[in-house]
Amino acid sequence: MTFPLWLLALLFTALVFYTDDYVIAGVLPDLAADLGVSEPQAGQLVTVFSLTVALSAPVAAVTLTRVRRSTLFTVTLTLFTLANVAAAATSQFWILMILRVVAALCAGASTPAIFSWTARQAPAEKIGRYISVVAMGVTGAIALGVPIGTTVAQLWSWRGSFLVLAVSALVALVAIRKTMVTDVQGDDEIPVTHQLRALTAPPVALTLGVNVVAMSGSMMAFTYLAPFLAGAAPGHELRAVAFAVSGVGGIIGVWSGGVLTDRIGPRPTIVLALLTLGTGCFGAWLLWSLAPLDSAMIIVLVALGAVQALGAFALSPALTALLSMTAGDGADAAIALNTSGTYLGVTAAGALGGVVLATQDAGAVVAVSGAIVCLAAGLFALTARARPHPAST
Repeated sequence: MTFPLWLLALLFTALVFYTDDYVIAGVLPDLAADLGVSEPQAGQLVTVFSLTVALSAPVAAVTLTRVRRSTLFTVTLTLFTLANVAAAATSQFWILMILRVVAALCAGASTPAIFSWTARQAPAEKIGRYISVVAMGVTGAIALGVPIGTTVAQLWSWRGSFLVLAVSALVALVAIRKTMVTDVQGDDEIPVTHQLRALTAPPVALTLGVNVVAMSGSMMAFTYLAPFLAGAAPGHELRAVAFAVSGVGGIIGVWSGGVLTDRIGPRPTIVLALLTLGTGCFGAWLLWSLAPLDSAMIIVLVALGAVQALGAFALSPALTALLSMTAGDGADAAIALNTSGTYLGVTAAGALGGVVLATQDAGAVVAVSGAIVCLAAGLFALTARARPHPAST
């Protein structure tokens, strides 16, 4: 299957934005030590970034509808580049926090537009696969971005990771300007009342809730993966390989999620994804009880990370397609808020995971992650019984 160049440009743009959020997970110990803060405190950089995106994305989805997409990406990627250059230069944690907010505002304005544009332009029979291509930007951030950032941090410093992101944003900007030549104007403006009606319809609202809860569970384990690995296998430097293997599992998951969505439908795909995600979480928790792990068990632990990522990222195309099918005229708004919900889930993951890590241990973080995934499964079961709003007259 061949894909249009604009779709590949959006894939790379998503990769840059999501790497900027998740790269903290790969450099967490180095950044914390350099800036003189604890690892739970440094983990809140993920929380702040994700919370900012979660709050700004719905506003951007409503207020920037009529802005030409390529123009929007040009502005946000330029500001994003400057914010990352400044982040690489600062020696103050509070300044870095502010710069994370600036970068997150750029991501919040762009990410919903990336997914809604893709869903709008995709052929009806290929919407799952087109969305999965863009969603690979998320998994690519784990498979490529985070391990590369971790390697740069080990060879140079964590600051080099932000400089790499700044250069990558400029490359994404050039790709956008060269390929998105058909967006001569923005989308038609959707009345706020229509968007609110779409969001409050029980099937849509519950589906959005499933995404928030499931992402909270999966990203809690991922955000604090570094201390988990250090506790489960002391004396072994596993961060780069574990993030890479998880990324490979995520890439397989997001593509499989898109293909399965097109073939068997989004609902069965979501069920399979949640089962897989829960297996990865609880399997890792059981191995924690055997720590310190020997070489064979370390391989199993890293493999379970891939299983967890496979399930987590298979959800993205399936949930997006389900919202596209059930939200009617408010589909674009629902897709945008689903993206916002992803970041809200990451926000909750960073905050709650930090509390658990500070009061318990990294094994407890993974156990809580598995419990949250079970909650997401129960919430999804309710969507089958939910009824849409009566048709407007």
